[in-house]
Amino acid sequence: MKVSIFDVAKKSGLSVVTVSRVINGAGSVREKNRQKVLEAIKELDYRPNAAARSLASGKTGIIGLIVTTLQDSFFDAVVKELNEVLALHGYFLAISISTGIGSDENHYLIQEDRVDGLILLSPMQEDNYIVELKRRGIPYVLIDNQQPENDSYSITIDNVKGGYAAARHLLELGHTSIAHLCGQEMFRSTRERRAGFLKALEEQGLAPFEVVHGDFEIAQGYDTAKRWLSEGNLPTAVFTGDDNIALGVINALMEAGVRIPEEVSIVGYDDHYIASQLRPHLTTLRQPADKIGLAAADMLLKRIGGTMKRGANVRIDPELIVRESTSSK
Repeated sequence: MKVSIFDVAKKSGLSVVTVSRVINGAGSVREKNRQKVLEAIKELDYRPNAAARSLASGKTGIIGLIVTTLQDSFFDAVVKELNEVLALHGYFLAISISTGIGSDENHYLIQEDRVDGLILLSPMQEDNYIVELKRRGIPYVLIDNQQPENDSYSITIDNVKGGYAAARHLLELGHTSIAHLCGQEMFRSTRERRAGFLKALEEQGLAPFEVVHGDFEIAQGYDTAKRWLSEGNLPTAVFTGDDNIALGVINALMEAGVRIPEEVSIVGYDDHYIASQLRPHLTTLRQPADKIGLAAADMLLKRIGGTMKRGANVRIDPELIVRESTSSK
């Protein structure tokens, strides 16, 4: 038997009106009651009738998501959370892999009446998107955007704090010869992680062993570590811009018989799936995909519902996950 809104009301112990307000993203519901309704919806596997809601509200029931790639476990986790949260509110998530603002897929998504709102995940050319979305009156939220001036209606990670935490962890273990391998300079996360790292070292009057600029790729870590080995000069610790770079460093050092963490400690960033599968397990900074997805969905629903009049930035802290790839000097 199909679950109805009345079943959700009964399960949550609240009125049908309150349940309806939660489903439609109204801001006039107490947070405690909103959580009760969401829990009841999840337990009962309730799916609002999108067609009926569309006819009643004049909305499509579709949220667009533009992402640069899905070949990334962090992005994948954020998308999964967004899909689950939006489904609880009766929305369907339409995903487009971005090839730029002018691509056919993105043009389709941002046409009038195609979507009720749009989420941009780690966008490139975000200024162009924002101009077009504002022109068309489409509510939007940015996740991991590149330009600080666009932080209104955005969810960002405190990457400065993440880089600082990575360096502090290594410093507290007694390391003073610490290298940092960056990702691409176009990414805000690259610049902020490096800034946090350098700040922690400067506080101790230390300079980095080396700061190496490159890509968020395994090859970046592998080639750099191979060069260090050929030069006969290794740092005692490495902080990498992401877990892929860390994997490359580990591969090169282990091929050469360098013990990790006894001879070189390594800290990654992101807490990709591979981080807990590597040997040794990788110490890394976790970006909480569940919190990021929930915050983005909540902000967009409030914008669609008209209850969020002013822009706001939600900044989420990364979490240091200490595993086996770091030890004291």
